[in-house]
Amino acid sequence: MFPLTDALRQAQGQVLASIGFAPHECGYRILASSRHWRLRAYDGPDTGPCLVIVSAPIKKPYIWDLAPSASAIRYCLGHDLRVFLVEWIPPGPTDGDAGLDDYTDQALGEAAACVTEHANGAKPFLMGHSLGGTFAAIFAALAPERIQGLVLLGTPLSFHEGVSRFRDSLVALAPSSPVQAGVMPGSFLSTLSAMASPETFVWSRLIDAALSVGNREASDIHARIERWALDEVPLSGTLVSQILECLYRENRLYRGTLAIHGRTVGPSDLRMPVLAVVNLADEIAPKESVAPFLDALPHRDARLIVYPGEFGVGFQHLGILVGRKAYAEVWPEIVSWIGGISSRACTPRQGGAPISH
Repeated sequence: MFPLTDALRQAQGQVLASIGFAPHECGYRILASSRHWRLRAYDGPDTGPCLVIVSAPIKKPYIWDLAPSASAIRYCLGHDLRVFLVEWIPPGPTDGDAGLDDYTDQALGEAAACVTEHANGAKPFLMGHSLGGTFAAIFAALAPERIQGLVLLGTPLSFHEGVSRFRDSLVALAPSSPVQAGVMPGSFLSTLSAMASPETFVWSRLIDAALSVGNREASDIHARIERWALDEVPLSGTLVSQILECLYRENRLYRGTLAIHGRTVGPSDLRMPVLAVVNLADEIAPKESVAPFLDALPHRDARLIVYPGEFGVGFQHLGILVGRKAYAEVWPEIVSWIGGISSRACTPRQGGAPISH
């Protein structure tokens, strides 16, 4: 059923693309590639801090560059950052055994090394949204000495029981035995997520569409997000199993018991400045999933920005990447934070308790 669902959803997405809602990505070149990933280097400044964006594996990465008016990549390029993006290659028939080891330690380690070499030894900042942020946090815990700072946008970090209805429902609905290795249609997770939280994945989208009526810009972005949401990509069965079991059900990252290539990691291993942004209307990565993780860091060089959400973003979980208010109020603080950390890279860190804004 799910392969057919993927094909039908992709066909629906093509219809939306044909009437003007295709993505408008800015120029880039492929700097490096491997079995599961490739590294984009975007056309832009030759100097300035290096920012490596870790896209989430469950959809295509153009949510970061949806349209000229809703593009984190364009915003960062326009504020003198050298921007790179890790794009996940959909698994082939023999790639269903790739797991967290491959997507975090191996892939991100190689990508970070490539950027550092390209930038004449400069350590990059790592930025991720949703599970892309979770992957970035795992790599940062494995190799804190290799990055300058970590930016987490709408990133679930602690999956303890009761953190959200979405988490508890997803764990209850997910298979109790590990998913078999193999290629899994993207609509499996889409369907599972909609069942776990219809308020987030069904009803809120309809409400957002209604609120966007009469606002041309909001309606345009909403339609583009709908097109993106239909653009399903297959996933590694092993990766899906480990996400559901090791992260959501067993909360190993927050507990410090997540094993990656024989090493256990947790928040105590993140020894770099961290900036996290949470959307108060986001059920997937609520503040309660992020604040305890920041409090467990081995230092106080962390900041938490609270973003209230807005209409015209389709899913509130995506608001920080596409919202007009987000770009007016939150993104200036994000690039200012990166610039501040970069400017004091050679000076001793100054402490500071996590704060809300």
